[in-house]
Amino acid sequence: MVGATRNRREDVDVSTSSAGRWAVVTGASSGIGAATARQLAAAGFTVVLGARRIERLTALAEEIGGKALPLDVTDQESVDAFVAQVPECHVLINNAGGAKGLAKIADAVEDDWRWMWETNVLGTLRVTRALLPKLVASGDGHVVTVTSVAATGVYDNGGGYTSAKHAQGALHRTLRGEHLGEPVRFTEIAPGAVETEFSEVRFAGDKERAAAVYRGITPLTADDIADVITFAVTRPPHVNLDFIEVKPRDQHSATRMHRHE
Repeated sequence: MVGATRNRREDVDVSTSSAGRWAVVTGASSGIGAATARQLAAAGFTVVLGARRIERLTALAEEIGGKALPLDVTDQESVDAFVAQVPECHVLINNAGGAKGLAKIADAVEDDWRWMWETNVLGTLRVTRALLPKLVASGDGHVVTVTSVAATGVYDNGGGYTSAKHAQGALHRTLRGEHLGEPVRFTEIAPGAVETEFSEVRFAGDKERAAAVYRGITPLTADDIADVITFAVTRPPHVNLDFIEVKPRDQHSATRMHRHE
């Protein structure tokens, strides 16, 4: 049996099995989204890239032979216009999202909370809902939602972000049950500390404060997460990787890390 399994896996050519398949990546202008778009293209997918920064998207699309389209997940009209230009969809990567601020709930800035819920939760809802018919119609659809370790844990001063990520995770996990029996898979990827533009956005462009988040540890890179996403979506159709939490070796939880001197 072991030998049979080994032979079956060796016979799977990722680039061939993904040929002719369309993947949509939101938040594709930088970080995890851009790295995932590159890796999916290398695996044989035709990639549709969506984000607000169309200049970055266009350059990346030219690099990988993909299709760049403007997308603001907080705007239903933008989502509708985006989806109307997606001819097919076999894989959806819900990557758009982010954090703003690091304040106690007693000092919460409602606009920051509103932005986090609009991008992480309602943005995921809008794009997934719009593309689900195409994903199901493909006969082998796959929805990957990038949440965070904040989707299962909480930490002081992070109430806005952790509540949004908890809700995003609940939305995604509910889909798994609602579409059971249909030809679509659902995978949640929950990264820990990944050094991207994430912390710069959270701290309103303060690069020094953002760098301090990763000081003394070896964080994950965007490519590390893209590796995991690409692995998940290139498994055989009967294999569903429900939930994958990925952290650096130096990280135990959202609040506990080993920092090297």
